[in-house]
Amino acid sequence: MSKIKFITDSASDITKEYAEKYNIDVQGFPITVGDKSFRDGDISNEEYYDLIDASADLPVHSQLTAFEFGELFEKYADEGYEDIFYISINAHGSATYQNACSARDNYFSEHPDMADKLRIRVLDSTSYSGTYGYPVIEAAKMAEAGKSADEIEKYLADWFEVCEVYLAAYTLRYVKKSGRISAAAAFAGELLGLKPVILLKGEGTKVVAKPRGEQNVIPKLADVTCERIEKSSPYIVIGGRDLARAEELAKVLTKRLGYPPVDIRFRVGGAIAANSGPDIVAVAFKAKK
Repeated sequence: MSKIKFITDSASDITKEYAEKYNIDVQGFPITVGDKSFRDGDISNEEYYDLIDASADLPVHSQLTAFEFGELFEKYADEGYEDIFYISINAHGSATYQNACSARDNYFSEHPDMADKLRIRVLDSTSYSGTYGYPVIEAAKMAEAGKSADEIEKYLADWFEVCEVYLAAYTLRYVKKSGRISAAAAFAGELLGLKPVILLKGEGTKVVAKPRGEQNVIPKLADVTCERIEKSSPYIVIGGRDLARAEELAKVLTKRLGYPPVDIRFRVGGAIAANSGPDIVAVAFKAKK
């Protein structure tokens, strides 16, 4: 059995508790809010939500650099790992994936003797938050159970090929800034009380529904899920500031699908909330092909 290390980034929204439990290295994105700069995860979600609420400036997060990845690959190679996985935030949403690929190539250029001793597997999640946080945790469990790195890579690749996440934003300030919806659409939505349901996948985003009023958000998310989910797929409910919304969505989906969401609770952290805002609810799953 090979010695396997998992690295991901903080946009996966894996909590410190799960990262420690399954020995996952979660790299925090650099974040700036006004005149404050820190790494995602350095402060609690509640502190972060309060900070961005109080700031006139919207938060900005930076990519993880090739230099940082180079140091990580050196570190874990020196510790004797034979397979290193890095599972990245959507490559179309950040240059981080490409930076990891460059660092991998540079590592083997500088250490040609390691070509037969080490595999560095860089995977694009194609998505955000628990949509890839969940399969990373599952991959770590597979490694603990003795599954091979090739089996684990196949599991991850299969998930990323068909996974979808649908996010509903209760406030439009952040998704307007991030380009998830246009400024004109956001303005119209605010006037009409529309709460867009957005598909986040690969190189594009798409508004798939525009329920009017907060009371219609969760029923519409449930409708979209029931229409798109692959039969018996595990599904992940993702919360924000108001966790009661995530709990309500979980309850509705449990009734309609006949089984509950995965028992890992994800909540948007600094990197994701910078673009979605803290007032969201989302659901992710393997979708019908």
